[in-house]
Amino acid sequence: MRIAVAGATGNIGSRTVAVLERDGHEVVRISRATGVDIATGVGLDEALTGVGAVVDALSAPPMDRDETVAYFGGTTRNLLAAEERAGVRHHVLLSILNVDRVEGNAHYAGKREQERLVAEGPVPWSIVRAAQFHDFAEMVAGWGERDGVVTIAPLLDQLVAPDDVAAVLAEIAAAEPRTDRLDLAGPEPQDLVDMARRTYEARGRSATFAPTWSGLFGPEMAGEVMLAGDGARLAPTTFDEWLAEQRR
Repeated sequence: MRIAVAGATGNIGSRTVAVLERDGHEVVRISRATGVDIATGVGLDEALTGVGAVVDALSAPPMDRDETVAYFGGTTRNLLAAEERAGVRHHVLLSILNVDRVEGNAHYAGKREQERLVAEGPVPWSIVRAAQFHDFAEMVAGWGERDGVVTIAPLLDQLVAPDDVAAVLAEIAAAEPRTDRLDLAGPEPQDLVDMARRTYEARGRSATFAPTWSGLFGPEMAGEVMLAGDGARLAPTTFDEWLAEQRR
């Protein structure tokens, strides 16, 4: 198939491109680096010529809630409209596991708007709701590190390997539209503080970790809110396996 990937230079987008090309598909990379701007629509019609499916793995810069919703809403509308004009038969959206359980987070609000537009839109669709990625623990720790002390929320999470997410996105894109959402998570629940500490150790970094709900993530994300429910697809790569690769 001829498959387009929006956000093709990003963490998941670039991996999805690699999997699709390995499997013999022709991939169209959609990003500003290739002259296509989804936010304005510039270059979209040309890029989608002859495309059968689109994977939207676009990310957003840090913004407040209204700005994030507007950004994701605008890019999704532009993409869906161009897909309809081009006769694209399948739109695959990368979203977030349990995105409808967390109200206070700006990024989650933006992803919910994306999901709404895709499900109500003119192009047959599939949505992959993936858990946060294995490097999420280190990233969150970096946000809260000051003078060797890391403040970090004691989340229970079921992080998934980025390569596993890319493999599922490629698989879904090459298949018929599901007109449904697929939950995707790692094989086992883990404590975010412990994962961050272990990742720091693997990188040769040292810090004192101070669990707290006073930062970016609040108590609404406590307990099993972030874990996969019944019927979720569990990816094979464990956090320990991913971490072992980081040590090399």
